[in-house]
Amino acid sequence: MALKVVPLRNIYESLDGSVIVLLGTLIAVADVIETTGAADLLAQVLLDNLAQGSAVVALALILIVTMTLSDFMNNVATAAVMCSIAFSTAEQLAVNPDSFLMAVAIGASCAFLTPVGHQNNTLILGPGGFDFGDYWRMGLPLEILVVLVSIPMLLWVWPL
Repeated sequence: MALKVVPLRNIYESLDGSVIVLLGTLIAVADVIETTGAADLLAQVLLDNLAQGSAVVALALILIVTMTLSDFMNNVATAAVMCSIAFSTAEQLAVNPDSFLMAVAIGASCAFLTPVGHQNNTLILGPGGFDFGDYWRMGLPLEILVVLVSIPMLLWVWPL
């Protein structure tokens, strides 16, 4: 665009308005989750019932929940919603939030279980002759591998 190789009109025409509206709406939803205290409540439920006060377990749960949501939602929307929950979780544990926020970034990028989680998965569904369930065969081991590698790396690079 800056070099005038691609006309500005082509760029505007290639933008999908529904995606822009979706992202804008979900950013507002993420803000509502934070300002109403829902993020604090969800973080407290996560800590009390599942993590039982363990920062490492909470970190793994944030990663896994984010990965699961990104299989059904847009990854940017997932990150927007999960960031406030991850930050609140780290705040309640009184630990460095960097590792929790990076867990959200990693998890939001891992949409391997469904063809609807990422546009690339959707694009290869028909031409590849895949069924909805075919994504689980390779996606589940890949997501397990991501969790097994990510948690130690997050703790090493961004200590709690």
